[in-house]
Amino acid sequence: MAAEIPVIVQYVIVRGDLLKTMGWPVGAVIAQACHACTAVTHLFYNDQHTQKYLSDLDNMHKIVLEAPDEKKLNDLHLKLEESKIDHKLWIEQPENIPTCLVCKPYPKDDVAKFLKKFKLFK
Repeated sequence: MAAEIPVIVQYVIVRGDLLKTMGWPVGAVIAQACHACTAVTHLFYNDQHTQKYLSDLDNMHKIVLEAPDEKKLNDLHLKLEESKIDHKLWIEQPENIPTCLVCKPYPKDDVAKFLKKFKLFK
């Protein structure tokens, strides 16, 4: 039996409180996710999973989740660092505010377990 090809996904985790309590415009929040996606792609461009992900641009799979606040986003950052999961924590300047975290593309089964407690971004 042939081995199943793993689904390569990219997880994007955005702070929900930027919209809900801090009053950021939707476009500004989306820009944070775009910045983080671009940065993580640049940082891990030569990675085998990133290259696989980029080899089929019309079928990229992103999962956008919501962290309720800065503490939860930072806690995730630390957990991913401890687990050696490559990612980029985007910190908006000059405000120095962590706004978004993006994992490099990975097989879904390799990273989903770290993100179970986060809900889809709405």
